[in-house]
Amino acid sequence: MPSTMAGLLRFYEEESFGVKIKPQAVIVAVVVVILIISLAPFFLSL
Repeated sequence: MPSTMAGLLRFYEEESFGVKIKPQAVIVAVVVVILIISLAPFFLSL
């Protein structure tokens, strides 16, 4: 194995702390927030 690959493999072995959120969940949350902000003027004017 080339010595240049050792850093990449080791990076994925390390455990990181913090909240783990799937990328799909972040995208869905952003879309929902955008929709709420975009539609809020229509619902507030009723």
